[in-house]
Amino acid sequence: MREAGDRRDAIGAEADTGEERFEEPLRPRNLREMVGQDRLRENLGVFIRAACERREPIDHLLFHGPPGLGKTSLAHIVAHEMSAPLRITSGPAIEKPGDLAALLANLEAGDVLFIDEIHRLAPTVEEILYPAMEDFHIDLMIGQGPGAQSIRLDIPRFTLIGATTRAGLLTSPLRDRFGWTARLEYYPPEDLERILERSARVLGIKIEPEARQEISTRSRGTPRIANRLLRRVRDFAEVGAESGQSIGHTGARFALGRLDIDEAGFDRLDRALLETLIEKFDGGPVGLETLAAAVGEDKGTLEDLVEPFLIHEGFLDRTPRGRVATERARSHLGLLPPDFQTKLF
Repeated sequence: MREAGDRRDAIGAEADTGEERFEEPLRPRNLREMVGQDRLRENLGVFIRAACERREPIDHLLFHGPPGLGKTSLAHIVAHEMSAPLRITSGPAIEKPGDLAALLANLEAGDVLFIDEIHRLAPTVEEILYPAMEDFHIDLMIGQGPGAQSIRLDIPRFTLIGATTRAGLLTSPLRDRFGWTARLEYYPPEDLERILERSARVLGIKIEPEARQEISTRSRGTPRIANRLLRRVRDFAEVGAESGQSIGHTGARFALGRLDIDEAGFDRLDRALLETLIEKFDGGPVGLETLAAAVGEDKGTLEDLVEPFLIHEGFLDRTPRGRVATERARSHLGLLPPDFQTKLF
């Protein structure tokens, strides 16, 4: 594999956001620096080593799971370990088949192409990917009407890495063309503590173990949230009594309280969803659209960003008839049903 340097192409407005710029220095640069996802990391290491020994690009990879668990970081790691340039884009940024065809035609041998939110590719765009992934060529239509001609253009062998939070929305033909599909799981608090320890070191933050533990337990099992909370706790410490000192447990709890992040990692939207479900709909079941209207939030936001964690932690059930608040949610919010409270006394 050739030397890559640090070249990266960001295609489309959604490929580079303000949050990405803050997260970039905290990303693990290789598999040795990556914390958690042990089985995935070990298997990926085997695939990378085998591809390097064969002196060929690694097979196409698909990473799926809730937001913030490291899908983009894994794309960077794969490119770094393969000494290959990384090209970055997203499904919504590729609007027409010609956009993807131009991108593929400019790839060089061994390049890694990362498509975030790959489930949002238009069907006509997705069809361009099939022969590109399988046979490494693309079919282009030149002209219109009766005089239109199809031209086959060979492209260098490359690696496509797809990332999605909605794996169920991928079509079978696209999903089947990936050589390996891996799901990222939520991180346990102990792994998040190790991530926070590294992030604090990178950012030059002095933080005590008890403060790291407090942040990790409120980070919803998500490294992106843990790092974001770490930066916000630092902000409070820099203008507070702990300025210039190591951030302690008391300072972390104060900052997280000001951010409305409770002991379970709930923010205002989490609590609003569960409180609305319990108080207005007697705990459910209730449809997502009705619940979204009652909360005053887009249903896509609830389904993609709020529900996965609540369901994973046992605070919410998703049934054929709608969403249902569990007894654990009632207990956490102090909203136990009257008959349950009667039984206690």
